[in-house]
Amino acid sequence: MQGKGAAGRKEQKDLADRIQALKEERDAVILAHNYQVPEVQDLADMVGDSLELSRAAAERDEAVIVFCGVDFMAETAAILSPEKTVLLPAADACCPMAEMVTAGEVQVLRERYPGAAVVCYVNTTAEVKAASDICCTSANAVRVVQSLEEDRVIFVPDRNLALYTARFTGKEIIPWEGFCIVHDRITPEEVQEARHRYPGAEVLVHPECRPEVIDLADHVFSTSGMVRHVCESGGEAFIIGTETGILYPIRKRCPGRRCFPLSAKAICTNMKKTTPEKVLKALETMDPRVTVPEEVARGARAAIGRMLSLP
Repeated sequence: MQGKGAAGRKEQKDLADRIQALKEERDAVILAHNYQVPEVQDLADMVGDSLELSRAAAERDEAVIVFCGVDFMAETAAILSPEKTVLLPAADACCPMAEMVTAGEVQVLRERYPGAAVVCYVNTTAEVKAASDICCTSANAVRVVQSLEEDRVIFVPDRNLALYTARFTGKEIIPWEGFCIVHDRITPEEVQEARHRYPGAEVLVHPECRPEVIDLADHVFSTSGMVRHVCESGGEAFIIGTETGILYPIRKRCPGRRCFPLSAKAICTNMKKTTPEKVLKALETMDPRVTVPEEVARGARAAIGRMLSLP
């Protein structure tokens, strides 16, 4: 007789098998962000950060994209692939930072700083992307800003990523006062406590963290940059300063490395809203579907395209 644990594993496998069958029937690909719950990451054809998933959304041949992430990610996929069906299994999975700036506010900034280029973090709405000159991610923000001819750059919406980017360019960066509610609340005291708790471990933090946290870190990486560094580094122990979901892909891809969360409170509840059951339902019903009006998508596609065309 099977125990509860065995029954649960069988149920999980049956669910995964149903999703796999439907995925093939629908000609679908499942993309999952590094912060998704382990059960969803295990279902995905690709797990990565915003830049990797943006490229995959544009390059994959499947007719249906199931985006396990938050709203702006699915919007980006729909913008890049308007001929495809883009599904967001957790319809209410939003990004609070993306809602901290509007296209109207970008226009006000343009009027206030004439001649300045506008760089928008990919964590923005389609309307804000359309109102911007070029997009960036945490992995390529410095390269994007350096690619611009303008010496003055408006950067929305993340003030922390803007300030981090300013360290590596000779340009005047004008930051918007948005922030990631997860990374912004990580404190220098938590860095010091983690170093004391795990002596000798390298501290890796995300560029969405506050400047005073970045100053105490050994390295600053995007989520996928963290995974690569841990796998390729000669180190054995790492303190990871980003959303705790990243620990799963790191441990999965880099066995033998010891990784500890910088802050156990670094949890994005919106990133945890997607479940295997919601993925299955999305494939069954082909809903919730994310679409972007073409008049908005056209401008947003240009801004994203400029980013993706950089070497």
